[in-house]
This record gives sequence, structure tokens and C-alpha cells, in this order.
Amino acid sequence: MSRRYFGTDGVRGCVGEAPITPDFCLRLGYAAGKTLVAHERLRPSEHPAVIIGKDTRISGYMLESTLEAGFSAAGVDVYLAGPLPTPAIAYLTRALRLQAGVVISASHNPFEDNGIKFFSAAGTKLPDAVELEIEERLDEPMGCEPSSRLGKAKRIDDARGRYVEFCKSTFPNELDLRGMKIALDCAHGAAYMVAPKVFHELGAELHLVGVDPNGLNINESVGATSPESVRKAVLESGADLGISLDGDGDRLIMADAEGEIYDGDKLLYVIAKAAARRGKANGVVGTLMSNLGFEHAISRLGLPFARAKVGDRYVLEMMHEKGWTLGGENSGHIICLDRHTTGDGIIAALQVLAALLQEKATLKEMCADLVFYPQKLVNVRIKPGFSWVGNRPIQEAVDAATTELDGSGRVLLRPSGTEPLLRVMVEGEDAVRVDRIAHGIAEVVRREAER
Repeated sequence: MSRRYFGTDGVRGCVGEAPITPDFCLRLGYAAGKTLVAHERLRPSEHPAVIIGKDTRISGYMLESTLEAGFSAAGVDVYLAGPLPTPAIAYLTRALRLQAGVVISASHNPFEDNGIKFFSAAGTKLPDAVELEIEERLDEPMGCEPSSRLGKAKRIDDARGRYVEFCKSTFPNELDLRGMKIALDCAHGAAYMVAPKVFHELGAELHLVGVDPNGLNINESVGATSPESVRKAVLESGADLGISLDGDGDRLIMADAEGEIYDGDKLLYVIAKAAARRGKANGVVGTLMSNLGFEHAISRLGLPFARAKVGDRYVLEMMHEKGWTLGGENSGHIICLDRHTTGDGIIAALQVLAALLQEKATLKEMCADLVFYPQKLVNVRIKPGFSWVGNRPIQEAVDAATTELDGSGRVLLRPSGTEPLLRVMVEGEDAVRVDRIAHGIAEVVRREAER
């Protein structure tokens, strides 16, 4: 069955437009609650329970209330955590032995958007089958449990403190951050209260950016999607390095003392390199968009490498499949399964910092042998329903490019998941050749799409 509402990261859209409306979120809470009840073996007096967290968007108040009402009507107790990073909700769901976690966030999107994503009792993304069951229940009339069976709501006063301590516990006990000055950019988002506490309590001196949310400024020219912000903060404050999170705290971008930006691939390499030298790494999962130079560098570490589809959900699935503990995307999603069940920007930053301290090296020194191949991405607008797979001229263009690259590069065609675009990506050793090949294939796609 195809999905109607759930994407790769929950339900997301512009607030006030379907499906991110109060009435839909009320029904979503009820449908999700009834699904949980159906899956739980409960004694007559027991209720399943969920935790709801959110980022700092103004619409979070409205969506939190409607979800709470929906869950209560379904007979599900609700724990309210307030603004907390997405991975914090994954942790608290597991730590409090709850049936599910709910996050109200649109991650790196502007404040006008919002979304709802779910975590299982184990702190992982909900299985596809459960999401499909929730969608099926959305078609049923919404009811309400008798008053004696309604769910209760309770605010968790120590949620932030629990998560801060959990993050600190992932940092080696024999290390600390004393003597280190860090520029920390929290994107005016969900991590604005907890991230500064984590790094400060480990001993760092902090220069803070993006810690004044007003409901409307999340991700606005700050955070992991605007790396110029942390670059500027590092240079102006004279910090040793910069840490930049996105609106819901699950992405990480860093900058060194010279203002050079380090994306997810580079940071994942730093973690993998230090782990490999200590015999604590067994393989690395990247995505179809991971640079070929990154793949070759991982291989030189003596580690196997595999590519998953784009999306941290698929990276995590492949990590579980292979039994590996490290994976991520160049966008900044970094997953350390020996530390957490999901990607976590704060925890990933702590693993990078631990690697630098253990190796007594800077980011630049750790990445000195990581050489990225030139990469060109061209987006081609296509008509909805255009069948590019199996199109002979397009396939011939791709085959010719692959032959020309002769093992020194690669070609990838990938449809956008949100727009009518086909993304043409080419990478190789020669930037001029890569640019020419990418635009050549894009022109063939454009011509075929217009026929």
C-alpha cells in the first residue's frame, strides 16, 4: 500500500495547509493512539503512554494541543516534554519505557512548516507497517473512549536534565573540554537550552549563537543549513572550533579555527578514523550522495563501506542490516549506534571532539588524507509521471559517461522526493570533465522530458 501522509521522516507540510491542520492532527493523535492500544497487551486499569516533544516553532503550541487531545480520546496517557531535540525524545521514549515518542518539528525547514514524526518504544523510527496501519485508521470515524478510559496528560519537569546527562555519558570519562573555546550555533531551535549545558558542563568556554527563539526565527540564517553563521562566529570570537545544529538538533556541521566548514561526510570520517585506530569500528554506511573520495578514504582505513538510499531512515536500516555502528549523510545526519538509537547532532559533536582529543589533532589534520572528488549536481525539471527509467537516449548518455569516466568517477540520476525534478549528479577526478558530462546528461533528460 502506498503512503498518503507519511514520508521518509513523518508527516510534514506548511502549517494551515493539509495535512498540517488542527483537525488532521487531532485525528492523527487518535489514530496513532488506537493503533498503540491495539498493539499493547494491557490490564484493565492500564493505559499506553506516549511522550510529545517539539521544536521552537510557534505552531508547535497548536499542534501539541491537538495531538494531546487525540491521544487522550483514544485512551492514551501523554507526557509533555516541551522544546527538546528530536533525538532527546527518542532517548526519553526508551528510558521511560513508553509505547511511543512523538516529535513536532519540520527540522531544517523554515518556521512556516511543521511536521509530526514518531519513534517506537525502542527509540527508533516506527516500522512502515505501523505507519500504514495509522494511515488506515485515519479513514475511520473518530470516536472517544468513555470518561473513565480517557488518557491523562502530565508535563515532565526533568526532561531536559535527563537528556543533558545522557549526552554527557557518551563522552569518555577520562576526557573533558577544559581549555577549549567553542562557538555553538543552535539555530534558534530545539537544542537552544540543552546543547549549551552539555558542552559547558564538560568544561568548554562557549560563544553562543542562535539561542534566542521567538517562534518565527528557527533556522533563519543560522544553524546547520546556514554554515556561514558558525564560520562567522568562530572567526569573530577566536574560537577553537564551531558546532552548528539544525532546528531539531539531529544534524551537525562544524567549522575549524580558520573558518573552514566540515560537512557530515568529513565529520563521519573523523569519528571513523579514530574508532578504526582503536579497533572499535566495523564498517561505515553512507548514501548514494556520499562523495567517492569519502568512500575511498574509508576503504584505506580498512573498513567496509556501503551506500544506502538518501535519508537517515535508510542509513539506519542498512546499519542494522549489516550490524555496523557508524553511518551518516553529508547533510550532517551522523548516527553512532554504539551511543544512541538515532542520529543526534550533540552526541555526534561529542564523538568528533573525543576523536580530536584522543588523536591530539585538529579537524584539518584529521581530514588531511580525505580528498573529495569534484562533484556536479544539475536539477532538471520534469513533468509529473515522466518515465526516465528505461528511456533509451538517457540510458545511452549515462552509459557513455560511465565509459568515459572509466572507473575514475560515477554517475547518479535520482528523482527528488518533494519536487518534480530529476537530479543528475556526476563526480570524478577532473572538475572540467565532470561539469561537461553532468550538463550533457541533463540536456538529454531535459530534451526527453519535453517530448
